[in-house]
Amino acid sequence: MKTDHLIEMANQIGMFFDSLPDREEALTGIADHIRRFWEPRMRRALLAALDGTHDDAGDAGFSEIVRAALVRYREALTPAAQT
Repeated sequence: MKTDHLIEMANQIGMFFDSLPDREEALTGIADHIRRFWEPRMRRALLAALDGTHDDAGDAGFSEIVRAALVRYREALTPAAQT
């Protein structure tokens, strides 16, 4: 799975929600979409890129609104530990 592709997809989601007039609703919408429709390994890779711990993340390239949503809702986006 390519991290840059995940970031690109997240930024596309962010572009959609960024058109909402209510910033809080936009941030919640981005996080909710990623939580509901992305599988756990995709969310882990996205959060690792946010932390700069993924080798192919480069400068990450997150849009401002996506970065804000990931930071604010990180706990909700973090998959449960595998047992």
